Amino acid sequence: MCGIVVVARRPATRPPPDREVLLEQLARAVAGLGDTAAVDVLAEQLADAAAAVESVDRLLRGTPGVRALLGDPTLGAAIEQHVRILEAAAAAVETELDGLFLRAPTGGRSIRDLEAINAGLVRLRDAVWAVGRDRLRAASAVAELAGPEPGAAALEAYTSVQVALSAIDRLEVRGRDSAGLHVLVHDHELDLAEPEVAQLLDDRRDPLFVSGAVRVADGHLSFVYKAAAEIGELGDNTAELRRAIRNDSFLRRALASATACAVVLAHTRWASVGIISEANAHPVNSDEAGVDTRPYAIAALNGDVD
Repeated sequence: MCGIVVVARRPATRPPPDREVLLEQLARAVAGLGDTAAVDVLAEQLADAAAAVESVDRLLRGTPGVRALLGDPTLGAAIEQHVRILEAAAAAVETELDGLFLRAPTGGRSIRDLEAINAGLVRLRDAVWAVGRDRLRAASAVAELAGPEPGAAALEAYTSVQVALSAIDRLEVRGRDSAGLHVLVHDHELDLAEPEVAQLLDDRRDPLFVSGAVRVADGHLSFVYKAAAEIGELGDNTAELRRAIRNDSFLRRALASATACAVVLAHTRWASVGIISEANAHPVNSDEAGVDTRPYAIAALNGDVD
């Protein structure tokens, strides 16, 4: 009962969405729900409003959406204002439908009509939730992880990290006694023989591959972050992982290059075998004492390692 996450992305080629396009679509959704008393066309109104909000959700997905929100500090607040208005409008529609049922079993409408209205309402609420709770929150989390003035490559990498951390939050119901996240950075353009970098690598070398350990693999950099606790609540592990990643200046340095790219592997564990510890938390690597000729491998798995 563990959970595994991997995020491998190509650099985004889609440009960041335009502010005016986003706000125009949200304003259209708000205006379309301005007169919810017109029950005869309510299903159509809800479908149109939901389609407009869904288009905003699609535009804000991925790093183009993150770049748009982080590049314009006022955009998120403007979107959030529209989200609150739409949430209130959806609540008003639900109240109106409840009133119709109180007056008559079907409110004078056919069951099919009421099902269409309810389907439109659910669709609208899902889209509004995605924009307000997923897109805005993701951009804010990426900004916190990446620090001030991240480059495009760093935003790609930290967006992948955010996707993985968010997935762990959802998967922790499968097991939460430990969790780990691995970032493999290639094309970082760091000179690994440079004294300061070499010292950082030496300081972060750990034979048990516990949280904060770093390895060099064919010139790539292998960063791992882990949390383990027998007693805790859902979300504790990802909070610890976020703190470690946010405070890792070496990772930020590795991702500062315009060519840097990251593959992220994450895992949340239910320890059916083995003690609960950072060393036993996944991802694990292929290090073996006295053996350094094999290809370097990282893995997260459900089951035993023999």
